[in-house]
Amino acid sequence: MNIEEIVKSLQNVFKEPLKDGQVRKIVFWLDRDKKFINTIDEIELEGVKKHKLENNNYFYIKYLLEEEDTYSDFLIYTNEDLKEDIDNWLIDCLLYSKRFFADNISLIMRDMGIDPSLRAVVKENEKFFDNKERYKKFKSFAIENYNEEVIEIAIISALCGLKSPDFEESLRVILIEGLNDEENKYLDRIDSFFSLNRFWGYVEKNYGYKLEEKTLEKLMMHLMITALSHTLDENDLENVKVYIGKASRSNCLIFIDRWMNHVKDSAAFDEYALMIEKEIGIEFICSKVEITDILETNVFPYVDRAIIVYITNAIEHKLEDYELYIKLIDARKSKHFYSKYEAIYEALYFTVKMFEFKKLYNMGIPMTGAEEIYKAYCNEYYKMDLYYRKFYVAYDSDNDSEIIKKLKDLVENIYTNWFVSELSYAWSKSIDDMDFEEVQIQSVKRQRSFYDQVIRHKVNSGDRVFVIVSDALRYEVATEILDRLNTETMGSAEITSMTGVLPSISKFGMPALLPSTSIELKDSGLVYVDGINSSSLEGRNKILNEYVSDSVALDAKELFAMNKPKRRDFFKGKKLIYIYHNSIDAFGDKYPTEIYAFKGTEEAINDICDLIRIIRDDLSGTNIYVTADHGFIYQRDALEESDKIEKEKLDFIESGRRYALSTKKRSIDGLLGFSMKPLLGNDSNISVYIPKANIRFKIQGPGLNFVHGGASLQEIVLPLISYKNIRRGQVGSKDIEKVEVKLTNAIRKITNSIFTLNFFQSEKVEGKRVEASYKVYMVDEADQMISNEEIIIANKKTDTPESRNISVKFVLKSMDYDKNKDYYLIINDVDTGITKEKIPFKISLGIVSDFDF
Repeated sequence: MNIEEIVKSLQNVFKEPLKDGQVRKIVFWLDRDKKFINTIDEIELEGVKKHKLENNNYFYIKYLLEEEDTYSDFLIYTNEDLKEDIDNWLIDCLLYSKRFFADNISLIMRDMGIDPSLRAVVKENEKFFDNKERYKKFKSFAIENYNEEVIEIAIISALCGLKSPDFEESLRVILIEGLNDEENKYLDRIDSFFSLNRFWGYVEKNYGYKLEEKTLEKLMMHLMITALSHTLDENDLENVKVYIGKASRSNCLIFIDRWMNHVKDSAAFDEYALMIEKEIGIEFICSKVEITDILETNVFPYVDRAIIVYITNAIEHKLEDYELYIKLIDARKSKHFYSKYEAIYEALYFTVKMFEFKKLYNMGIPMTGAEEIYKAYCNEYYKMDLYYRKFYVAYDSDNDSEIIKKLKDLVENIYTNWFVSELSYAWSKSIDDMDFEEVQIQSVKRQRSFYDQVIRHKVNSGDRVFVIVSDALRYEVATEILDRLNTETMGSAEITSMTGVLPSISKFGMPALLPSTSIELKDSGLVYVDGINSSSLEGRNKILNEYVSDSVALDAKELFAMNKPKRRDFFKGKKLIYIYHNSIDAFGDKYPTEIYAFKGTEEAINDICDLIRIIRDDLSGTNIYVTADHGFIYQRDALEESDKIEKEKLDFIESGRRYALSTKKRSIDGLLGFSMKPLLGNDSNISVYIPKANIRFKIQGPGLNFVHGGASLQEIVLPLISYKNIRRGQVGSKDIEKVEVKLTNAIRKITNSIFTLNFFQSEKVEGKRVEASYKVYMVDEADQMISNEEIIIANKKTDTPESRNISVKFVLKSMDYDKNKDYYLIINDVDTGITKEKIPFKISLGIVSDFDF
């Protein structure tokens, strides 16, 4: 330390504000090592009197300071050891004066504002401070109030590269680096520049780790198993009880909880959880308890696997407690490892829903009239097609899992061998007496009347109308689009159905949706509308403009490719717009890609919602309709020979997997026959023949799984979504609102470190009231988290208030709580991060205990 530095440091000391009652500054420069015995003579401080303290002038200095000059600032230099005892004449002067040291430790302490009483702590860690980078890091913490623990935790935090001192975060950083003590760079730094013993002392103090063998791996086991003990009875943890900490149990849980929920660091935790659950035999532990006893356990991924296996085995063994299975799946959605097994959980959920449906119709699909079966399909039966599709969407994202392969066998059996068989038989029988007439339900619109019954009056009244025609958009897929529109937009969407034309293929279904006077099948196989070829966009444009000037037909891809100004320019003045979309049929109607048919449906759902958003926002469209040319039948497993039939030797003019056209009219075993006069006019002599149920015609080549053309409900029940854009402030407009959760506990005082709070989902999820997820946890006045963090998923759709009650268990961090201060329960929206409520609580724990009685 050179003279300039010493002078500057001394000047800073004398410039410090006087304390109450002080009129001047007296500073004793203590130089025990006699490093500056010659330097003192060179130092001059303006306005400060300087004296050397020697053996023979103690009394004089005392007289000088207390009698002779009681107003001047003094610097008293000594290299002697001034003992604070009664033999020292200057004892009282020392006690009320400032002490100055000119060594490196003193400089550090003055620079940091560390009280001289903590000199021993700084001196003990001199090696740490003897480095510019470490020193700079420590200083960047800008600590205001020091004590021994604050200094040492700051040293550990600096060695771990943190931005602020935090032992919990330091420990997480150390553990993430690796559980091999010899190879852990942070543990090595602590050993080199601090103290391993002191580090392990803080581990014990904060997390109750008292095992004689101090290793990072055993510490990790201690933290995880202690956290586990909060949700499992310790009697069930007998084989690992040595790792359960009796003290600071809550801190262990909170440490694990925060690590699991950390955006960046949770991946490392997941790896350790997989490793340690094997070491401790978590499978054996879980096998001893009821499945509901591990429902809230959130430490090891095996718990989720155990729940999945339990439900799968129960279904396989025909145990019909489906309400419990749904409850188990829903409970895991808020747990950490749900995302790891999300695809399997989704597949499992829809498997359960399918079996629940079968239980509801355990006597089979009722054999009623065509109208009753048709309406039952639109109201209920379609759900089985939806469940089957959603199962395979999940299956396709994780089809390497053995459990999901087992579910696939269960799903195929119940869907193909039971539902499809039952429904197709009942439906085929109900329409058997409609031979050589169209399939018609008197109370339901027909596809061929779509323009006249739905569009014409809108256009004639001056409304601008958009029609989205999505190839093979079957009814169940449209119901999912409906839900998306009603929960994601302000507009109002409704769904009805239409009966499709036969055969249910694009070249007849597309013309049926256009305005027309006549529809004709040419010898070339092309379908003409009013003398115009309807197979191309160019032809459809001509047809539309024959009826409504300023109309346009275009491919959805064209619309997506335009920017907003080009869209507005292109559609300017257009009154009737037909937008053709093809995602489902594009995948399903080709053998190499038919296995991706359900991927096509997911794309279709997203595309159609995006199209409606573009029409609404960019084109100010208010009247939008979504429909289809036909539906489809699809099953994933290969068909049996019994699912295929040979075509009769009849003079067919055209045929496919599910239909054949002929000019001959006759009854054929196994086939339904219908006249095409309703579509092609009374002069037509063409009939369509369709295999009953879901049978396919035997045709050379692959491509049997995804088919259409027939008269099954899946093929001819066509969706008609009517979407009305309603702007904010208009009559009937409703904002989309997330359902809220409210704390119902009347008492706002916590008296136990482990406690439960009760919440209530204030409304059911319905229409524009959509589900929401909330993080709930406790913080102190500085917004520092002091508890575990839990997720509440508010997704209940029931009218019964009691079923919307939610209980959440919290654990407080082990620390001192001031019963006079406020602590807060935070309710945070997971999606937005916005705090919805900050509710004050008082905490009065009395005798702090980590034991859960």
